[in-house]
Amino acid sequence: MVAQAQAVLGNSVRVIGKTNTQAPPLLASPGDMQLAEQGVLQLGIQAEQVLRHLEQNGVIIIAAFSDPGLAILSERVSVPVLGIGQSTLQEAAMGERRFGIVTITPNSDLLASFYTQAATLGLSNLYCGARVTQGEAQQLLANPEQLDLALASAIDELINDGAQAVILGGGPLAAAAERLQPQFNVPLLNPVAAAARAAFKD
Repeated sequence: MVAQAQAVLGNSVRVIGKTNTQAPPLLASPGDMQLAEQGVLQLGIQAEQVLRHLEQNGVIIIAAFSDPGLAILSERVSVPVLGIGQSTLQEAAMGERRFGIVTITPNSDLLASFYTQAATLGLSNLYCGARVTQGEAQQLLANPEQLDLALASAIDELINDGAQAVILGGGPLAAAAERLQPQFNVPLLNPVAAAARAAFKD
């Protein structure tokens, strides 16, 4: 994910990645998101301290699609904080595009949170819903070819539902957007890249 953000921002910006060890690599349930929040808060405060020490401006990006800890960290630090979920939904809806989300995690509460996130941003009227891939999530992540096939099928479903842009909902899925884009005429949005663009759009 660091490499993807760096590719968007170029050599004039330094991207540093930190792994949240207090949560599973794949956040597949609200419980996982709660586990992630404390680690996000600790890492975010540390990042702000490093920026102050270096006397550098910067942005903190939470690279988990559910944006765990976004609100509380934003209150605790003085530097801008972005979540890849929020950033991608806002980019997807540009120009009043209808959009949907493809995910590999079937948890019903997590799927419901996608609608809540869209509604919070005032985008529920553009949200076409979410589609879940067929297959066990960890097995798909371990096999990029199977992952791409499963994602492509779910993307087709969303396009048939009227989506004009499709978000690949999860940091671990970000690279698949570039691999699959040539197969589709609608934009496939990489959440990591979207947050990187949002971080320095001004």
